[in-house]
Amino acid sequence: MKHTIFSLSLSILLITSTQAQLVDTRLSPYSRLYSLGLGDVNFTDGFWAERFKIYSQTTVPELLKTYMDKDVSHSFENFRIAAGLAEGKHSGPVFHDGDMYKTLESAASMYAISKDKNLDKLMDEIISVIVTAQRPDGYIHTPVLIQEKAKHDNENEISERLNFESYNLGHLMTAACVHFRATGKKSLLEVAVKASDFLCRYYQNTTPAQARNAICPSHYMGLIEMYRTTQDAKYLTLAEKLINIRGLMENGTDDNQDRVPFREQTKAMGHAVRANYLYAGVADLFAETGDSSLLRPLNLIWENMTQTKMYVTGACGALYDGVSPDGVSYQPLEIQKTHQAYGRDFQLPNKTAHNETCANIGNLLWNWRMFLLTGEVKYFDIVELTLYNSILSGISLDGHDFCYTNPLAVAADFPYKLRWSGGRLPYIALSNCCPPNTTRTLAEVQNYAYSLSENSLWVNIYGSNTLKTKTKDGKEIEIKQTSNYPWDGICSFEIEKMPKSEYSLRLRIPTWSSNVKILVNNLPFTEEIIAGNYLEIKNKWKKGDKITLEIPLTATLLESNPLVEETRNQVVVKRGPIVYCLESADVVNQSIFGITLPADIQLVPVATTINNSQIVCLEGRAKASAENSWNNLLYRQLTPADKSVSFRLIPYFAWGNRSANEMTVWMNLSR
Repeated sequence: MKHTIFSLSLSILLITSTQAQLVDTRLSPYSRLYSLGLGDVNFTDGFWAERFKIYSQTTVPELLKTYMDKDVSHSFENFRIAAGLAEGKHSGPVFHDGDMYKTLESAASMYAISKDKNLDKLMDEIISVIVTAQRPDGYIHTPVLIQEKAKHDNENEISERLNFESYNLGHLMTAACVHFRATGKKSLLEVAVKASDFLCRYYQNTTPAQARNAICPSHYMGLIEMYRTTQDAKYLTLAEKLINIRGLMENGTDDNQDRVPFREQTKAMGHAVRANYLYAGVADLFAETGDSSLLRPLNLIWENMTQTKMYVTGACGALYDGVSPDGVSYQPLEIQKTHQAYGRDFQLPNKTAHNETCANIGNLLWNWRMFLLTGEVKYFDIVELTLYNSILSGISLDGHDFCYTNPLAVAADFPYKLRWSGGRLPYIALSNCCPPNTTRTLAEVQNYAYSLSENSLWVNIYGSNTLKTKTKDGKEIEIKQTSNYPWDGICSFEIEKMPKSEYSLRLRIPTWSSNVKILVNNLPFTEEIIAGNYLEIKNKWKKGDKITLEIPLTATLLESNPLVEETRNQVVVKRGPIVYCLESADVVNQSIFGITLPADIQLVPVATTINNSQIVCLEGRAKASAENSWNNLLYRQLTPADKSVSFRLIPYFAWGNRSANEMTVWMNLSR
């Protein structure tokens, strides 16, 4: 087969790497906010500084080593074979290319902060192989390319629905934009431009059935980020076209969110990763087009997800396997299968919760984009919730191991084996999409810390850091933040540089907070402070000005809507943004599922370490029932919870770091 060779020019590049963001909405006409440059925020101490050190020194290097070791993973070896640099067959899942791209994005994000020359050199080596592997017409997908080299060309590009080509290419586009913005180099961006151009030509006369092949549509976000980077309108046009024709084919499914056109959808449905990537991509499209017919379903789906389908940890995708009777008429032979999916409203099991880490990351990506559109705190509250709970739970405290699924309870006597792996593993052979996705997300946390708008700096994440940035019109901003958040709610800001004219500092007052206090240059801020809001402090700032924010962090009990059957008469303990859990290691000679918390329980925060990581646990006393065997019993007479026991709760993200333990987030309540 002959493939078209075309010349490539990046002379159209209008957006330089200087000051470029993770999601670059500086020129997006319908986005209220834009982000800071990739290297503008540096965590200096406390929670995120500790995490970032582990990710930079352990996680990213080990992930690169894993993907470049052909005896463990064939991800990079597949590129070498496709490039003609090695002999062999394709090995591993079809989305393995995307794993390599996500790992490159992690490395580029780390480089934006560290400027590590060795890391830069390693990225260059990897990219050179990818460049060689790419076909002259821009197509790149190693399973097909290796098949072509073996003279088995079956013309299969983009035609196989489960080949994940568009998903892989979407992550190539995103990684290329981040790499360009972090390094100023165009090597990977040139690959992404050629691949994007291939998609534009391929889909020029596309049918709805062909568009349906794009499952897990990361390429919607990728194409729009390519448009933002190059200002080439054909990428935006293609993204809009692909979203418009979703749902226009026959035999669409709720699992793939294409049974009905997107604009007619009102509920979160189907495979949760595919769903959340779709919603994030649509939010990106709205930021560029302002098409209100896209925003209406986004809002309705968001309300349905947050009010009936999201876990208390921010996790998404309750079901390992399920059915979607909404997809067709309710006839037993016509019910559609779903997997790794949103369930029905209020269907939120705990022990069998799937909650794939990638779906939780998708929840962050979607809500981050909704926040950039609107500046509404409710969206960033979910960004925070997922970061500290259902995304951080996806990686071990030491940065070595990963979770594919994130259940809210683990029991030793659970009666059957679930289809996908649970617990922490260094390499998840059949579904290793989550480790590089988790790594790139956590390597980029600093990019969510602040945002900018006209005459305002928005403070989103609290924690010790230094900020050095410029506004779109070149005005310098430098601030030093000192805080031990999320363990302590006192956050101090010292102004180094601010625009000379009147300028606003907007502090996020979380929806869960109360009795918040603010001092400006040691004087009380007297205006009303409303939770669930960004508080604006407008001033002509000068060097040395200080702002102190005090958010009381109190352990509170949360209950669920009674329609969530699995958690009736149970509670969750939450302190600030942190959801807590009980592990069997932290209660003596007692089943964790027999612990009952009094409604007026007093929980004492205690600083401690697990695997050399600083955490704050909560200690208290509760009631417990006597240990009686359930062998060969389905029902028995009630055993009163009349034994007093001491126990300790740890942050949910820290579960599973002390060998195999039972765990539960929801605990029995005595009113």
